[in-house]
Amino acid sequence: MSSQPNRLPWIIGAVVLIFFVFLCSIAVIGGAALIPFMVVRDVPAEVAGATVVVRPQTPENAAAPTPAPVPSLPPLDASDDQDTAIYTRVYEFANPSIVAVRTLDADAAEQAPDIEPFFFDTGEGSGFVIDTQGHIVTNFHVVEGAGKVVVQFSDGAQAPAEIVGSDRDSDLAVIKIDPEGFDLRPLPIGEIDDLKVGSRVIVIGNPFGNANTLTTGIISALGRQINLPNSQFTLPEVIQTDAAINPGNSGGPMLNADGEVIGVAFMLQSESGTNAGIGFGIPAYFVERVARAIIASGAYQHPWLGVRGQSISPFVSRELNLPVERGVLVVEAIPDGPAEKAGVQGGGEEVEVEGFPFTIGGDIITAIDGQPITIFDDLLAYLSRYTEPGQQVTLTIMRDGETVDLTITLEPRPETIGQ
Repeated sequence: MSSQPNRLPWIIGAVVLIFFVFLCSIAVIGGAALIPFMVVRDVPAEVAGATVVVRPQTPENAAAPTPAPVPSLPPLDASDDQDTAIYTRVYEFANPSIVAVRTLDADAAEQAPDIEPFFFDTGEGSGFVIDTQGHIVTNFHVVEGAGKVVVQFSDGAQAPAEIVGSDRDSDLAVIKIDPEGFDLRPLPIGEIDDLKVGSRVIVIGNPFGNANTLTTGIISALGRQINLPNSQFTLPEVIQTDAAINPGNSGGPMLNADGEVIGVAFMLQSESGTNAGIGFGIPAYFVERVARAIIASGAYQHPWLGVRGQSISPFVSRELNLPVERGVLVVEAIPDGPAEKAGVQGGGEEVEVEGFPFTIGGDIITAIDGQPITIFDDLLAYLSRYTEPGQQVTLTIMRDGETVDLTITLEPRPETIGQ
């Protein structure tokens, strides 16, 4: 009996050998393919080309770079939004400097000399501290005719006050308390030139006897002219606001978002006599000028030019065939006033434009000290802000088609002017 040789081990060996050769071939080819990339990473950037980024080797013990923080908004506290933060900050800053003003009129004070208006009064308003000597600003109409005056601070402390002086034509007054024992904090005065329609307004005062009341709004308009009661003169550059101003707010400060006084609340426009969204404030520069003068001498002297005038517009100019489109028609140079003494001439012919009367034939004011005058309020504002009695100003006028400069020495404004 014969036997066949076993070929299975040979077959298995051949398969393993072929597979081993195949793997070696792949390794050689793959290694050759990787060599160019390994070399490129080590060559300088200018050799490798613009598409290759060469990174310096990092030492093994070097810390990994810290990733830049991602910008994010801080969390918003729903109970502390921007408006709340501003109003709260201003109130906490200004409120200790604001007082309720209570008065007893002269007749009542005479009939009951022992009564002080701490708990019984015939009038009330607001005021605010302007120095550490005890001076407080309020409105003229708040203390007009008062026989006795007292103030109450936000902490309830009360003190009698004396009237230092007042000015009817700006509706401002200064009263004074004994500063002993009081932590008086004067409020800063803001700049009217920084005001814009739409800016925040904060009013703190004593409406209807409710002391330390805050109301808010915006500046609704700038440059209003107000004819004050019992005054022949116009108050310029009045601030209009929709912040609630009611009886008792008079004399209190109108504040900006920085807690600066930008005006003094003094009037509201309403058929009901209560807030209707139209209130007015005396511009803050009057506080600086009027109050400081009252403290120094007991009174304030307004600079006086001595003219009555009317604003003109391009439409009026065309209708009246005037030589300029903007300016102030001089209706009258007040007899023996500064303007008349300098040669300013008023008009003498009465005409109408769309039913409105105008007096023509006189000079047309176009500038003062080089500052253009487009409406009558510009003239009043310049005089109120930048001049004083005894000061010389240069008035530029149009007369008979020619420009003329006149030098005028301002005088103190009289209390009344004959009609």
